Amino acid sequence: MPLSPPYFDSLFAASDDPWGFRTRWYEQRKRALTLACLPASFYDSIFEPGCANGELAADLAPRCHRLLACDASAPAVRLARQRLRDVPHARVETMTMPADWPAEQFDLIVISELGYYLPPADLATLARACLGSLTDTGTLLACHWRPLIDGCAYGGDAVHEILAAETGLPRIVHHQEDDFVLDVWTRQGQSVGRAEGLT
Repeated sequence: MPLSPPYFDSLFAASDDPWGFRTRWYEQRKRALTLACLPASFYDSIFEPGCANGELAADLAPRCHRLLACDASAPAVRLARQRLRDVPHARVETMTMPADWPAEQFDLIVISELGYYLPPADLATLARACLGSLTDTGTLLACHWRPLIDGCAYGGDAVHEILAAETGLPRIVHHQEDDFVLDVWTRQGQSVGRAEGLT
């Protein structure tokens, strides 16, 4: 069975940083790679579902005019709001994915360490929601832990296969390590070099 919001509530009740997002070099490096893989330097609007305590959202905030982050765990939302309290263009909401998917358009959607917590049908629904919410020049970035997690049916590779199959978007970045996989898909399917006229 997928892990439920009460499970995550208990994690955040015990620690304001249960995965060591602030303290582990692994997490700091992964965030740096995530930001480096974005094909644009700046976006009008970014959506990050499953934002946890807001560490990645805080790094995404300087890259956009408008940021929406959300999580199903109320304690996580409180922490993320505190983390982003000095960012007036950032909004953090309590939302369960994909049921509460926002009726908005985004230039960038970031699905980080979320997909394997969803049942396969919900992950497919989320992927289609991403596609429906991307602007004509929109980008979808996904980054997930590859090994299986207790309580989850699949690892990061399977999550990305489902996202790719359901969106049908061209992939412009693929980064894979033993620990995690990171992919970027875009509407236009152009590399950064091609978009800037280098190729």
